[in-house]
Amino acid sequence: MDPTDPGAPMLPALHGAFGDRPDAVRVAGEACSWESLAARARAAAGELAGAGAVAVAATPTLDTVVAVVAGLLAGVPVVPVPADSGAVERAHILRDSGATCFLGAHDWTDTGIPTVPLEAGAASSGHDVAVAPDAAALVMYTSGTTGAPKGVVVSRRAVAADLDMLAEAWAWDADDALVHGLPLFHVHGLVLGVLGALRTGSSLVHTGRPTPAAYAAAQGTLYFGVPTVWSRVVAEPEHARALRSARLLVSGSAALPEPVFEAMSLLCGQAPVERYGMTETLITISTRADGERRRGSVGLPLRGVRTRVVGEDGGAAAAGAVGALEVQTPTIFDGYLHRPDVTASSFTTDSWFRTGDAALVEADGFHRIVGRESTDLIKSGGYRIGAGEVEDALLAHPAVREAAVVGVPDPDLGQRIVAFVVGESLVGVDLAEFVATRLSVHKRPRRVHVVDALPRNAMGKVQKAKLVEP
Repeated sequence: MDPTDPGAPMLPALHGAFGDRPDAVRVAGEACSWESLAARARAAAGELAGAGAVAVAATPTLDTVVAVVAGLLAGVPVVPVPADSGAVERAHILRDSGATCFLGAHDWTDTGIPTVPLEAGAASSGHDVAVAPDAAALVMYTSGTTGAPKGVVVSRRAVAADLDMLAEAWAWDADDALVHGLPLFHVHGLVLGVLGALRTGSSLVHTGRPTPAAYAAAQGTLYFGVPTVWSRVVAEPEHARALRSARLLVSGSAALPEPVFEAMSLLCGQAPVERYGMTETLITISTRADGERRRGSVGLPLRGVRTRVVGEDGGAAAAGAVGALEVQTPTIFDGYLHRPDVTASSFTTDSWFRTGDAALVEADGFHRIVGRESTDLIKSGGYRIGAGEVEDALLAHPAVREAAVVGVPDPDLGQRIVAFVVGESLVGVDLAEFVATRLSVHKRPRRVHVVDALPRNAMGKVQKAKLVEP
C-alpha cells in the first residue's frame, strides 16, 4: 500500500481487504467484526459533517475505537482526550484543538461542547468521504518540560507510512493476533495498537488493563507493552511462560531495564524487540523481527528514516559518544497546533528534527537512547553521563527493583549524580560503590535515596521533575 496514494484506504481491514472475522476487534471483553466496526463508524461519521475536530474520551472500550475510526472516515481530525485528565488539562486540550463536539459517551460535565452519542446497532448506507493523504488524522497532546501540553498534528500519510515501515520491520501481517492493554491516547496504544491492526489485518485484543493474567490468557502472536508492564509480567513467572507461543514481544515508550530484558528472554523464551519514537515522529528506530535483539538498544532506523547524533560543538559525534539525536523521517508531524514559533525552533536550519533525546550510535549502527537531554544527560566534572547507564547499573543489584537517576546542580562538579531507588534490604548497602565497580568511578551516584515508589505517568515513564532530594 502506498501511503501517498489518495485512492488507497488508510485502514484496509474496514474495506474488506482481509475478508471478515466475527471477533476481529476485542476490547475489554467486547468484540465485533471489521464489518460491524465499519458500519458503526460510518454511521457516526455521518454525524460529523462540518466538525473542525472531534474529541474522543480515550477510555479502553470498543466505543473509543469506533469513535476514532469514525473521525478518520469522516476526514475530521481526532483529538484523543486522556480518560484520567483533570479539568484544567482537559479544558486546555478542548480549547486549543478547537474540537466542536465529543463523539461517544464520557462522564465529564464541564466540557462546554455537545456530545454526539454512538448508536450500538447503527449502520450507514452513506459513502466514505474522500480524504487527502496529507490531511490531519490526529491531534495528540504531549507535555514538555514547561507550559501546557502542545497539540501535535499528525497526518494520515505519516500514520500510514509508519505502520507500513513497522509491518516490514516486524513481519507484521494478517496472520498475527495483536494483544495489548495500553492507553488509547498515545502513539503506542492508539496508532500502533489499534490503527496498526486495522492496516495490517491482524486481529486485535485490547485487554482493558495490561495485567500479566490478561496477557497470558489472550494467546496472541504479537504483544505490545511498556517497561512497567513487562516488569510485572516477569514478576509472575507462570504468566510470563504463557507468552512462549508468541512470535514477537515489543517494548517501548521508555527504556527497558536490563534485568527485565534478561528475565523476558529466560521466561518468555525470546528477547524482546525494543523500539524508539515520539509523538512528533511516530516510531523511527526499532529492532527487527529477524535481527539481533541487543540489551539496551532500540536497534536501527526504519526504512526511509535518517538519524544523526550531534556533539556539543555542533559536529557529528564519534561512534559510541553521547550527543543530541536528530532525525529526518517521512513520518514527521505537521507542526504544533497554533505554535509556529515552537515548530520552527524544533528543526535545524538544514531540516533535521531535534528530538530532545540524548543517544549514541555504536560502530555497527545500533542506537542506544540515553534519555532526555534536559533530564537524562548529566554533565558532571567535565564528563557527559547518561542517566540510563547508571540506572541499569543500579538495577543489576539484586535488592534494587526500580531506579531513577538525575543530575542536581553542584558548585564543584556542575551537576552531581543523584539516585532514587526502590527495593528491599537496602540498609547498609553501598550502591554508589556497586556502580563504581561496574562503570567508571566518575559515574557513581554521589547520593542515593531509598523511596517507596517512583512517580510515573500513564505510560510508565518516570516523572523525574517530581524527584526532589530530601
